[in-house]
Amino acid sequence: MRAVCASVLLVALAAAGCASSHGESYAATGYDFSSLDKVAIVEVTGKVYGDAVKNQISNMFTMELMKKGYTVVERSRIKEVLKEQEFQGSDLTSPEGRAKVKEIFNVPAILVIDIPKYEKEKMSMSAKLLDVETAAVLWIGSGDGSTGKTAATVVGAVGGAALGAVLGGGGTGDRVTGAVIGGVVGGVAGNMLSPDQAKQVRKVVAKVAESLPPRIAQPAKK
Repeated sequence: MRAVCASVLLVALAAAGCASSHGESYAATGYDFSSLDKVAIVEVTGKVYGDAVKNQISNMFTMELMKKGYTVVERSRIKEVLKEQEFQGSDLTSPEGRAKVKEIFNVPAILVIDIPKYEKEKMSMSAKLLDVETAAVLWIGSGDGSTGKTAATVVGAVGGAALGAVLGGGGTGDRVTGAVIGGVVGGVAGNMLSPDQAKQVRKVVAKVAESLPPRIAQPAKK
């Protein structure tokens, strides 16, 4: 038992220790970003689960876009209106999905966010700005950094998995199902990001969006 506890503590300390983040991005050469009077954030995909977390990350990108001079239609609003319209298309980057977003919201571009990795210590993120008519990539950014998981959240996740395995009962399949119920799903789950997670995710978002061309030329820093 002592060895197990020591291992859990080492994992927890490692997860809490790394807080750096970095990113890179590329923009279409010669594109006039001042023509983008409005951008719609249509989806957050990858290792994130639940609308609350996805909307939280969408809001972080909304702030970064607004800093650059863009008017933003948030993901939550997109989902709400499309539901009212009884639009069933799950892929909003498809020709049908883009056409529907353009028809309803009159936007020239959409932003798609993906989080392909969210593990004990590190996360990675990318974002693409797509022309709504042609799907041409106008800008793409990526970044990575700490997950912001503290010792408490890591220990809680391990404990949740153990409890879930017990609740799962008998066979191997039941134990695996129980562990998932316990909270270890290899991504961001739950109603909201914890304060530590939100702080680190916000840093990565800022790095990803750092080189997004501003819609209107900004004054040079003194």
